[in-house]
Amino acid sequence: MRQISAAVAVLGLSAFALVGCAASGSASADPGCDRVVSDSSALDLIDVSGPEGEPAATTTAPVYVDETVWTDLEVGSGPAVTTRAQDVQFTTTILGGATGQTLVTSGTQITSVETWSQYYEGIAKMLQCATEGSRIVGAVAAEDLAPEAAQSMGLGENDSAIFVVDLQKVYLPAANGAPQYVEGSGIPSVVLDTAGRPGIIVPEAEAPEDLIVKTLKKGDGEVVDSDATVRVHYTGVLWETGEVFDSSWEKGASAALSLDGVVPGFAQALDGQTVGSQVLAVIPPDLGYGDQAQGTIPAGSTLVFVIDILGIDEPAAAAPTP
Repeated sequence: MRQISAAVAVLGLSAFALVGCAASGSASADPGCDRVVSDSSALDLIDVSGPEGEPAATTTAPVYVDETVWTDLEVGSGPAVTTRAQDVQFTTTILGGATGQTLVTSGTQITSVETWSQYYEGIAKMLQCATEGSRIVGAVAAEDLAPEAAQSMGLGENDSAIFVVDLQKVYLPAANGAPQYVEGSGIPSVVLDTAGRPGIIVPEAEAPEDLIVKTLKKGDGEVVDSDATVRVHYTGVLWETGEVFDSSWEKGASAALSLDGVVPGFAQALDGQTVGSQVLAVIPPDLGYGDQAQGTIPAGSTLVFVIDILGIDEPAAAAPTP
């Protein structure tokens, strides 16, 4: 039985394609997201068991499908996957459709749906509008399984595969909190595009000497504390020039940060905030990089960040004691 390590998780899994699906009666955490499932008889051949996070399956007969089908065995009440920009984490068990043999059982690293789709377009479609806490079972057609993935699991060219997925974590694609009234003069302005990506306009004024933190959107999720690993999107610009020096949006991936691993002003801006919030932070040099240049950031720079708090990562499990 193969295990998927975090480093190669994206290379070891298969996918579903949204073909021949009908509207599901299950509710979504997002009222604008319509979850779809299939009523294919192929799914009746799959028996699923195991506690949450440890899915297992057996088959009563070989499973062959020409198009991928799936259904929700359990519908979670958490956030929905509404865009491929969102990060997700799940556990899965994969069986060979022809043999019923378990090929893979593992958890995955935190990865965006878009990253999965680069190898497995089907899995991105399978997760569309699925909610955190759901258990999904599907029969995957050979055409929806990348050749590299099929080969790594020992599947033949035309073999179907069976997936059971426990969707354990769904992160926000961008801050979704309630807009807040922001007081004060001489504060940078923030404009958002349709995806929530911020643009920052720095006023023509002297940089402030003290840290400024403004909550632009107030989320209602978990509270960030000093021990948390926070998953964020951010854009940083220089006060002096207005030029972007770093942006997770431009890199195409969120960032997981610990508060003791960032400059003090950034940490102070996040401490006590809530998931779903968007925060503006103007960080003076003494709470940033001080009189030391850092990459493209000149010495003595005042930094301006807009930070979207997408979620809080679960603490890593401690290694067993020998």
